[in-house]
Amino acid sequence: MVVGEIAVETDVVIIGGGPGGYAAAIRLGQLGKSVVLIEKEEMGGVCLNRGCIPSKALIHAAGRYHQLSQLSSLGIHLPEGNAFFSMPDWKFWKSDVVKTLQKGVTQLCEANGVTIVKGNAIFLSSDRIGVETDGDFERFTFQHAIIATGSRPYIPSPLHTDGAVILDSTDVLQLDRVPESLAIIGGGYIGMEIGMAFAKLGTEVTIIEAAERILSQVSAHLTQDVVKHAKKLGMRIKTSSKVEAITVENGFARVMICSEKGDKEIIVHEKALITIGRIPNTNEIGLKQAGIDLDERGYIPVDQTGRTNQRHIFAIGDTTSGPALAHRAAKQGVVAAESIAGLPSSFDTPYVPYVIFTEPQIAGVGLTKEQAVERGYQVKSASFPYRGNGRAITTGAGNGFAEVIVDAKTHMLLGMHIVGEDASNLIGEGALALEMAARVEDLAWTIHAHPTLSEMWQEAAEGVLGHAIHMLNKND
Repeated sequence: MVVGEIAVETDVVIIGGGPGGYAAAIRLGQLGKSVVLIEKEEMGGVCLNRGCIPSKALIHAAGRYHQLSQLSSLGIHLPEGNAFFSMPDWKFWKSDVVKTLQKGVTQLCEANGVTIVKGNAIFLSSDRIGVETDGDFERFTFQHAIIATGSRPYIPSPLHTDGAVILDSTDVLQLDRVPESLAIIGGGYIGMEIGMAFAKLGTEVTIIEAAERILSQVSAHLTQDVVKHAKKLGMRIKTSSKVEAITVENGFARVMICSEKGDKEIIVHEKALITIGRIPNTNEIGLKQAGIDLDERGYIPVDQTGRTNQRHIFAIGDTTSGPALAHRAAKQGVVAAESIAGLPSSFDTPYVPYVIFTEPQIAGVGLTKEQAVERGYQVKSASFPYRGNGRAITTGAGNGFAEVIVDAKTHMLLGMHIVGEDASNLIGEGALALEMAARVEDLAWTIHAHPTLSEMWQEAAEGVLGHAIHMLNKND
């Protein structure tokens, strides 16, 4: 119920306080603009509160717990039966992590003069926005606006969630105990990350994927070690299988599956998790009143600066077509902010790295070998295995490889991909190399510290040039 109305003028209104929204707000503040940032829940958006950070906190904890069973090979022996995982204790730690990051984001915004408003926002016209907050209705008139409302889990009909037995990616991180069994519908990166984490904690996990293989977003050869490790953890993976329905019977999830051949199967697990994908939050913010176009999938078309068809209104992150990645949203936010301030800025790079926090981790940037060939490049490539790296051997991380894709004519790096321990950090070198248009010689001639995992990039690059001094896998 609206009990009052307040009218405010500001240079820029931003809807959404996630990685894209707060990055844009901070940059605009630095550039001297008056900014109102509207967030209906907690600062940080899905990524910080219910996605990236909490899920990686679970993956980290599960990995540490699982490593306890392997410590005896290092000469470390624990009394049998003493170790156990407490979900409530983990949730307390996770909440503390989230609160710390929330506080940091809020302080950065406030330090740069950003006004944070908590409430539900809706466009009233192309230059006015309304926010209902605590019974009041605030109306803002703006020169520019940035839409950064993110995305939400996609739950297709006839499937549904109930938050107790049939879960989405937010619900599963709120469980009070580790489930005995978990059926995961969707073998993409979210399903595989969460599935492997719970498998390490002792949960019986079944992955159900409609495609021919899991992690179909990346090349098949990058997923082979993940499949092997999943099976080692006892996970069952059912590919080319569709879920026709999920029901709850006697407190358990009853999942009806149909294979590509038409075979029917019913599996019963304590919980079911639906991780089929995400859809943009663009349907409840009054885009029609603002005159903003949507495509057939609900995304907002934008140019390289983030401008919509309404030139003074920008859209960034998961509301736009492209990979739903927090770092992409943050970069788009900065570009939009600088464009509003009149600076020459654009999101014109194809080099957006991705990371999948499975075990082993997968990360990449640029083209795969298949993509490079499809685009007409004459390709040379080489990979170097973790089992040939001194640091990997001493830490028991011998699975995986680092791979470089090179234009045979110019020696320009086209892509860098890595599967294995700490791939999430190692891919940073790849992103920098491709963004700087490095040649394979630049990578090979850069002295990498020893013993480190980063040496594998140097070894793979030397493999392309034909003068590697250690073992490698070469694919011309």
